[in-house]
Amino acid sequence: MNLDFSLCPTPCYIVDERLLEKNLKILHSVQERTGCKILLALKGFSMFSVFPLVGKYLRGITASSLFEARLGYEEMGKEVHIYSPAYVEEEFDEIIKYCDHIVFNSFSQWNKYKERALKSGKVECGIRINPEYSEIKTPIYDPCYQNSRLGVTLKNFSPDELEGISGLHFHTMCEQNSDTLERTIKVVDEKFGCYISKIKWINMGGGHHITRDDYDIDLLVDSIMHFKNKYGVEVYLEPGEAVALNTGFLVSTVLDIVNNGMDIAILDTSAACHMPDVLEMPYRPNIIGAGMPDEYEFTYRLGGPTCLAGDIIGDYSFRQPLKPGDKLVFCDMAHYTMVKNNMFNGVNLPSIAVFNEKDGIRIIRKFGYEDYRSRLS
Repeated sequence: MNLDFSLCPTPCYIVDERLLEKNLKILHSVQERTGCKILLALKGFSMFSVFPLVGKYLRGITASSLFEARLGYEEMGKEVHIYSPAYVEEEFDEIIKYCDHIVFNSFSQWNKYKERALKSGKVECGIRINPEYSEIKTPIYDPCYQNSRLGVTLKNFSPDELEGISGLHFHTMCEQNSDTLERTIKVVDEKFGCYISKIKWINMGGGHHITRDDYDIDLLVDSIMHFKNKYGVEVYLEPGEAVALNTGFLVSTVLDIVNNGMDIAILDTSAACHMPDVLEMPYRPNIIGAGMPDEYEFTYRLGGPTCLAGDIIGDYSFRQPLKPGDKLVFCDMAHYTMVKNNMFNGVNLPSIAVFNEKDGIRIIRKFGYEDYRSRLS
């Protein structure tokens, strides 16, 4: 059965479960080859309607907040890990209720909460380290830039305060291949190796683009086995994007065509509201059947329906002229979209749908005025 986008309401995120399962099988194969544990990072992909499928292949989830931890605990029911730059005191006892691992950003946070965490008898605790090495080019996504608030540098590491700590965590990557990880772990090993030998597990965070076509899985396996063989530790990875990479689409409709020095198509989907990374990274999402500007005969700038002047998705060309009512399908829209979208200007959120061979397209959630109103006061 083919996915017929013409049957989707717009705007609408739709995840193809066939493609999602393909990614999950790749990630599961890494677990099988190495004995590592891979967790879904909910900050990247929190579509809990597919958690039963994800849970068949991965060991659980990792959270960045109380709400993410609760969602993973209630909707997947497997391992729940959490890391936050700083925990809210009033939330911490509830965090303990949901989590198996709690990673602290500083020794001051560890000292503040360790008695409560260890007293539970169910939580293992870790410290996030900052090896001060990253190859990320976009500063907003670089956790190791100068004066970063994320993780403990070697200068600030307190080995005499490690009692009760079971593991170390580092996250230094974003959409990168395993050669970056190989170079990174050399730095981690050089700076923190003497402490890794004293712990139970190491968590290598996210940013691993494992399901990308050109990803070197063999080198990833070697990197995981380096820590396992040298130190005898358990290894965790926390991909978010790699789970949902190239599994989802955002279907939109052309509302109007205007001209101001060039043709401009106004859509019912918004960069600012529905795919904010287009503006933050920034990047240009692919559209099925479209090309680069002037690659095909008809070139348009695509913009959203908000009043933000910069709500521009990009310039694209098409074989046929666009007209109101035409549907455009944006690719790779499952990750960092549903989890980051907003209702600026009161623009409605896209519906959420899944597709599989058995059921075809199934609308999971539609949004409306009450969703907008309930966020306000």
